[in-house]
Amino acid sequence: MTPLVLLDYTSVLIFALTGALVASRAQLDIVGFAFLACLTALGGGTVRDLLLDREVLWIDNPTYLGVATGAAVLVFFTAHLLESRYRAILWLDAAALSVAVAAGSGIAQSNGASIPVVLVMGVTTGCLGGLMRDVVANEVPLLLKQGEPYATCALAGAGAFLIADAAGMLPGRGALIGAILTFVLRGGTIAFGWQIPVYKGRPPRT
Repeated sequence: MTPLVLLDYTSVLIFALTGALVASRAQLDIVGFAFLACLTALGGGTVRDLLLDREVLWIDNPTYLGVATGAAVLVFFTAHLLESRYRAILWLDAAALSVAVAAGSGIAQSNGASIPVVLVMGVTTGCLGGLMRDVVANEVPLLLKQGEPYATCALAGAGAFLIADAAGMLPGRGALIGAILTFVLRGGTIAFGWQIPVYKGRPPRT
């Protein structure tokens, strides 16, 4: 198993856990758990593969569906043990975002994509699954919360991967650097409330 495939599996597993935890907050049945887990885990990677004209990861290898569904079943029977499911979702999502950004960037780069495309695929893989999860669950997407640098963290991680690649590092090490930077930045927003400036509307001139 190559490092990039391992990253893909890891991001699928962790994102599936977040999707299932959101399902637990919505008090869905076990099929709803599996649906939301699979949507979250595979949404970003599916869009990435379609845009890169690759075989979609879970169609090429249905094991990804098994991993996501297994995570959903696990959470269905254990979610009640968590004191704060929302806090768990935030930190698991941060970990999944980090791994998914590294995987998306690495896969795009190995596919011969240009620098802008690698950046976009890193952000797409990291952000779209969580966005789909929150929209379907009728929650405010983390991606769209005011001042919270969710996509910015993903972009920084993808950029770090490209810098490491330009410096001649092996793809696995570059992916690790990108993942660590993404997690540190996203973790800072959760633990310390880091924010970035947002657009402020101004009254029209008279």
